[in-house]
Amino acid sequence: MSTVQKNAAILFADISGSTALYDKLGNQQALQLVATTLNILTHEMTAHQGVLIKTIGDEIMCAFPDAATAINAACAMHRAVEMQRPGGEQPVYIRIGLHYGEVIFEGSDVFGDTVNVAAHVTAITRARQILTTQALVETLPAPMRKHAHQVMRTEFRGKEEATDVYQVSWEREDTTSTRIGMRAFRKPTGARNELVLRYRQQVITLSETRKSIVLGRGDDCDLVIRDKLASRQHARIEDNFGKFLLTDHSVNGTFIRFSDNQVIHLSHQQIVLHGAGMVSLGLAFSEAPSEIIEFILQ
Repeated sequence: MSTVQKNAAILFADISGSTALYDKLGNQQALQLVATTLNILTHEMTAHQGVLIKTIGDEIMCAFPDAATAINAACAMHRAVEMQRPGGEQPVYIRIGLHYGEVIFEGSDVFGDTVNVAAHVTAITRARQILTTQALVETLPAPMRKHAHQVMRTEFRGKEEATDVYQVSWEREDTTSTRIGMRAFRKPTGARNELVLRYRQQVITLSETRKSIVLGRGDDCDLVIRDKLASRQHARIEDNFGKFLLTDHSVNGTFIRFSDNQVIHLSHQQIVLHGAGMVSLGLAFSEAPSEIIEFILQ
């Protein structure tokens, strides 16, 4: 696998308040809304020379060759979502965080400190905002820099020095709501952000210290499910930039029942786990499975 190091702008575009959408609309409708919104974001990314690195549940991560292209794409994403109204009467907002610097391209993925900083910036961004760093702003053409304003100086974990964070105006006429952002759709600060899984007498917690587990029938799995319908390595759950993503790799599929009793059947697909619920490997809940994995996000 070839490895290339070069400078790039890394952009995360996240659907704000997606957990509230699932609670309000139900899983099926919310999943469709998320998919429609991500398609809008991906279309704008492609139109601005971006490369999709990965989709993380309700968020895309992409790379751009330079800062100006990335900022133009970010503005276009906000405008497209606002114009196309993918939720109809249900408001849908996005938030975008960016950083520019050296990254490691390995196959179809990217790694490095630039990716981590971009993710941290996104985590403090509110709905309808674009936040970025001084490192990115300094590489913009002069006419574009006037649309960027420093809004805070903050410390990120693992960084010795504080980082200057800038907001980029994307509306034709900047408004107070854009400058301030929408507090209701900001990620809560101080949240533990842990996923607790319980299967029989076993309890496993995913967090900063343990990022992923594999579920399945094989003895090498983290949670071994002794059921003939479970594949040897049936599914994987991982903490991906603060979202707990369940990905099905099985023959018979994975069934998730959330606390509102809505059931999602995954077949080589993925979903962000939210709230609380149960997981069944290979057997629908209508068949009364005996091997159940419980989960709760806290």
